[in-house]
Amino acid sequence: MAEALNDGWTYRARVGPDGEREPLVAWLARHYRHTPAAGWSDRVLEGEVEVDGRVVDGALPLRRGQEVAWHRPPWREPEVPLDFTLVHEDAEVVLVSKPSGLPTLPSGGYLRHTLLARVRDRWPEATPMHRLGTGTSGLVVFARTASARRTLQAAWRAGGVERGYRAVLSGRPDWRATVVEVPIGPVPHPLLGTLHAASATGAAARTRFRVVGAHGRHTLADVRIDTGRPHQIRIHAACVGHPLAGDPLFLPGGGARDDVRATDGGYLLHAHVLTLPDLGSGGVRSWSHPASWEAA
Repeated sequence: MAEALNDGWTYRARVGPDGEREPLVAWLARHYRHTPAAGWSDRVLEGEVEVDGRVVDGALPLRRGQEVAWHRPPWREPEVPLDFTLVHEDAEVVLVSKPSGLPTLPSGGYLRHTLLARVRDRWPEATPMHRLGTGTSGLVVFARTASARRTLQAAWRAGGVERGYRAVLSGRPDWRATVVEVPIGPVPHPLLGTLHAASATGAAARTRFRVVGAHGRHTLADVRIDTGRPHQIRIHAACVGHPLAGDPLFLPGGGARDDVRATDGGYLLHAHVLTLPDLGSGGVRSWSHPASWEAA
């Protein structure tokens, strides 16, 4: 059941060099592409937007370094699956499995309808240590103490955290296992502004695929990532000619469709294994949780 209106939110951003002398409304329309300039003019007139703490005229030319704050009034968020599965709980960490369709963190039109909000309803002190894409289901760990947060952050930086995924690929690969090392970085997109995709100038990325089984025209694969770039598994699956089955965005080769606004959802990808430092023993501990669609 959908919740009532949320409490609203304030979005804050600094004006960069490209915003010098740009009118406020034009800057807002460029920075928040979901609303055209006319809509931002109305919001400015309604007093929802402040520059350096003051309500100003929409034609105001901005200066580099100014803070623009949009006080978004309460709104009804899109309906998403709100339940998650508790996998492990102790005094230091909480490990849950999120459903596909539930955003991990607030963004866009989602604030209360996020895994973070749902987890904090029960564990107010919880801090997420990583995130999964909205369309990706599976294991997410939250630290409950400052010491746990520091330990896990250090383990992530040192490569001491291992994540395993199950993915459904389109087609039938002619390999049993492969490693993809195509760089990933932001690229222009006509509808989304920019998004991450295969890019020769992007950051290094490494993904390991291993075929687990075949189901008709689709292939079930075990996936391990050695880096954590945005959309990495989706992009690298597309790079080897086998995009995730049902992926609405990424094409064979690792590029993106230019006529699609949706960037998440429609595919089957599940984070089913997570190996972390055991904060009690000093060793490591691994958890697993199967995908609902894999067990069906």
